[in-house]
Amino acid sequence: METMMTVVGSGPLVSCDGPRAAAAAKEQTLVNKTSSSSSSSSSSRLHSKFKPATSVVPSRVGVFWGNEKRAWDCFGKQFVFRKGLKTGVQRHPLTPSKLAIGRFPKGVSTTVMELFCKTDTEHCGAIFEDVPHVTDWLPDLQTYPNPLKFNPAYSAVKQYFVENDAVVTKDAVVKMTTPWEGIHFRRAGPREKIYFRPEEVKACIVTCGGLCPGINTVIREIVCSLWFQYGVRDIIGIVGGYRGFYARNTQTLNPKVVNDIHKRGGTILGTSRGGHDTMKIVDSIEDRDINQVYIIGGDGTHRGADLIYQEIKRRGLKVAVACIPKTIDNDIDIIDKSFGFDTAVEEAQRAINAAHVEAESADNGIGVVKLMGRYSGSIALYATLASRDVDCCMIPEAPFYLEGAGGLFEFVYRRLRENGHVVLVVAEGAGQDLVAQTLESNELIDASGNHLLRDIGHWLSQQMKDHFSKLYKEPVTLKYIDPTYMIRAIPGNAADNVYCTLLAHSVIHGAMAGFTGFTAGPVNNRHCYIPIARAVETQRHVNVSDRMWARLLSSTNQPSFFHDKDLQKRNVMIQTENGDEFTEEEYETNGDSEVNGYTDNGSENLNTEDAEQPALVTTIPPADPNVSQNNHAP
Repeated sequence: METMMTVVGSGPLVSCDGPRAAAAAKEQTLVNKTSSSSSSSSSSRLHSKFKPATSVVPSRVGVFWGNEKRAWDCFGKQFVFRKGLKTGVQRHPLTPSKLAIGRFPKGVSTTVMELFCKTDTEHCGAIFEDVPHVTDWLPDLQTYPNPLKFNPAYSAVKQYFVENDAVVTKDAVVKMTTPWEGIHFRRAGPREKIYFRPEEVKACIVTCGGLCPGINTVIREIVCSLWFQYGVRDIIGIVGGYRGFYARNTQTLNPKVVNDIHKRGGTILGTSRGGHDTMKIVDSIEDRDINQVYIIGGDGTHRGADLIYQEIKRRGLKVAVACIPKTIDNDIDIIDKSFGFDTAVEEAQRAINAAHVEAESADNGIGVVKLMGRYSGSIALYATLASRDVDCCMIPEAPFYLEGAGGLFEFVYRRLRENGHVVLVVAEGAGQDLVAQTLESNELIDASGNHLLRDIGHWLSQQMKDHFSKLYKEPVTLKYIDPTYMIRAIPGNAADNVYCTLLAHSVIHGAMAGFTGFTAGPVNNRHCYIPIARAVETQRHVNVSDRMWARLLSSTNQPSFFHDKDLQKRNVMIQTENGDEFTEEEYETNGDSEVNGYTDNGSENLNTEDAEQPALVTTIPPADPNVSQNNHAP
């Protein structure tokens, strides 16, 4: 019998599972902790001889087999471990599955300790955020050979099965001095051993939340992959979202039923918001003998899925819960992007092109296009960059104001003088504070708990008409286009269809391998498994201080509307929402600060004498023939 311990670097310890940490094993002596002969269920998922490298968790975790004095990182650099309670050594009890790829044989306790490099000055700080496994509460489960071994379609593939020590780093760009630091996730893909006998699997698929291009493609690929790759024959669809578990009938799914659904928009299973009742749902899962649950939805759906997983774990059921992230706004953090996003950007350009044609064909033409983006303006950002016909793009992350020097009205007036027309793109979540100043504040929420947004597109169009009709003799010709529901309802394009296929394959491989409570998605273009709670911990926002937003400003030549201090304060607010640490010294401003005569909310400060006011003209001059009509950067 061999000795095994886990050693972790001195960086901040990140727990990916609070309840598991609370139930962590007590600290044990560091020497001669031996295990009984490893059980077949656990040891089968560990290498018989662990290689002297910590590719498991680069330089944060060292796994010892019979030797307590050395550890290696993934670059072969040797570390010296200081045993005992010497100065600088700290003990922190954690459970094995937090930080080690392999499952630990029964009876082996682990101790997380500080790890020093040979120089005694360099510390390590890699973090591995693992996903749960059904053996966490059912340790004696039997394993089965993966049927893909005998699948002729994969017979020519070399190293098709993913090794248990393969991880994906969250940050692709690292420092040369500490390339091993950062967060890592378990890489997705088929495992050599599976924990579900295919003929005993009863899988269900449910879709929740709003529509998105590509949902039917995901459904199709889950069904076909389970059927043809693993030989699963019992697959059902839950009709009508979460409430369908206990209030609706199910639909039998097979390759013939889903054969051509990828050519249609929407979802063949139907969807709804709300309706989540954890106990009723898990009761239905247990009563129907379902042992694999595939859930397609956004952040609210994921939170509901996490509650389902927790209740299944509490009851000790052999059920895998796997999620596929769905959000057309692309606001789920960690993963590179959500499926349907590419299709949405592509379709949004059709609306922008129509608005451009309308505006260009009329005197003083203004085209306004409202796109999706409740809290994140990603679709508006990328559609604007791809189109090159947009004069100004407004998103929730970048506040703007209408009247006064440097405001939107002044910019539109100036662009009409130069080009004779203007095209504006506004995300649905932009300018909500401005709308609230003129409309009654009704804080309504939908069934998913989201605040109902006011129609910024219609409001902005009306404000434009009123402003220019009052101040100028010649009115503008304004066309407002809202393609929101047209974009949501179309099928996925070629790129999204391929992406949906990869997502479906990832989740079925993970579920068959016994992983649960996870969502699948690409991180740095490598698919991996992410704990559900971690995936929806924060939302992705457009960073208006990075290069992508600068590229948009360069493309449209639009003003940023707010000064650097205001944008810096805005970014600090977003970082605070995402849980990032900061100090008040990082910006020198407060809620009542004034910049060039304007307060933080963009309203004009009438008491500021030196605030520059726009000159009042009586008509909008025609476009200057000497001014280039193409105002966009190449």
